[in-house]
Amino acid sequence: MTVECQQVSRECIIARCEVVLKENPENRCCKYVLQYLATEEGKTLKDEALHAFTRCIKTGIQNPDSSLGCYAMTPTDYAQFGGFFDKVIRDYHGDETGEKVHVTDWDTGEAQYDVKKLGLDQLSMRVRVGRNLIGFNLPGKMSKEERITFEKRMLPAFDELIAKYGGKVNSITPDFGNESENPNLISAEEYKDLVGKHVMFKDMSEDSYLRSAGISNDWPYGRGCWQSEDKMRICWYGEEDQLRIMCMKDGNNLLEVFHNLKEMLTEFEKIDGIEFAKDERYGYITSCPSNLGTGMRASVHIRIPNLTADGTDEKAKQLCKPLGLSVRGVGGEHTPIGSDGTVDISPSSRLFIKESEIISKLYKGILILAETEKACLITSEKTVTSEKTITSETATEPEIAIAKLSVQEVPENSDDAELDSTESTVSSSDKETESIEDVSSESKAKEVCVNSEKTSDKPTDVNFVLVHNANAENEEQVERETKIGMLKDEIKRKTCIQVDVTLKDGRSLLSQSARSSLSPGPTKMISDKAAW
Repeated sequence: MTVECQQVSRECIIARCEVVLKENPENRCCKYVLQYLATEEGKTLKDEALHAFTRCIKTGIQNPDSSLGCYAMTPTDYAQFGGFFDKVIRDYHGDETGEKVHVTDWDTGEAQYDVKKLGLDQLSMRVRVGRNLIGFNLPGKMSKEERITFEKRMLPAFDELIAKYGGKVNSITPDFGNESENPNLISAEEYKDLVGKHVMFKDMSEDSYLRSAGISNDWPYGRGCWQSEDKMRICWYGEEDQLRIMCMKDGNNLLEVFHNLKEMLTEFEKIDGIEFAKDERYGYITSCPSNLGTGMRASVHIRIPNLTADGTDEKAKQLCKPLGLSVRGVGGEHTPIGSDGTVDISPSSRLFIKESEIISKLYKGILILAETEKACLITSEKTVTSEKTITSETATEPEIAIAKLSVQEVPENSDDAELDSTESTVSSSDKETESIEDVSSESKAKEVCVNSEKTSDKPTDVNFVLVHNANAENEEQVERETKIGMLKDEIKRKTCIQVDVTLKDGRSLLSQSARSSLSPGPTKMISDKAAW
């Protein structure tokens, strides 16, 4: 069912949102539009203000499957329609208090984020931020003429960057109007080459969300990029935000691209007339509420052929999602993984998180993926036949106590060699459930499933899934989960080990949905009270 409106009206907006929500209850835009229009602030919207608000929510209505579905059209929209945007923003970014204020902080202290320490070769590293200038509309509201004006306004700024970093401007704007030539115009072949090298962005007019928001209008006018001589520094203009400023490099140290980006932003802000739009609550202004705050996306391409052996990134996503990390294909969102098992990972958070915390989360994600990928190499080893007792001596420094270990027998697999129900030798306390040592309420629960062959002369097939409490945010808690996840000595057991952290009062920290994801079958309880 669709609702067609001859003109913008409150009744029409309400009717269309109701239709969308019937089939797509997760559409935040329509959900909060209905609430907003029922408030005193929403009821006062008339004429131009109502029309301006409608432009902000158009994407969510025209694309019912949107999870967010709204864009700001000007830097002031977040304040003008605050009763709507604040609800959407705090829902999306997980602020249940409704009181968080964004803090900008690039200070990484003495931290070292060198992936060589993890035994990895060079990775393709990229850190970018979205920025918009005061004095211009955001891309969704820009006319063709304003897009050209913005590009021309940026040329003196690019000249200053070229003076420091070298390089050139690559523009795909056909002309500057009034038969004025564009001195930086590149050919279609050059543009295609830059897109292939991920230096330039793709044709935005093919994206239905950006098209509904007006962000891709007037393509390709007002679009292009500057790239430095060393190819490491790039600034897009005319994309989803007026500017996307980034550093990229194949290397080992994440801080190299991180600090180079900070330096380049400082240089930008020294340029006369360059002032980035900010909000006192949400940090740096971006077109999409999902990018508010830092506007930052820090990512690496990492090769994990064992975790992607099935040709998909599903296992990597299961591993990374509870850590607040997104997994994409090498070409970006909705693209396939690399033929060699390469995926793109990045922290999901942008708002109510410091820049320094984003790069820290990325490094921890690389650490966990690298360790799990190594553990998967057990598939090329022989099954260990000697039985092993779980004791505190076998752990590798976790700071919290393990709770219950429920060990499930592995079911028979009719497609491969039959599996045997394998008994594990444990300490004398295995036959009864013992009390649990103190465990933080923010502790995580993990599941590591290992399907193995019956005999010791056949390779082990390993499958990993992590289940976490997604609310944990601070680094100490992430460190705890990381250390628990590194029980590689126990992975060689010929069973499916499911670890569930339980509080003193007996409550499990696994959610009901997490519990339902555990493998079915008979279980036996194993307890190890020793505090690691």
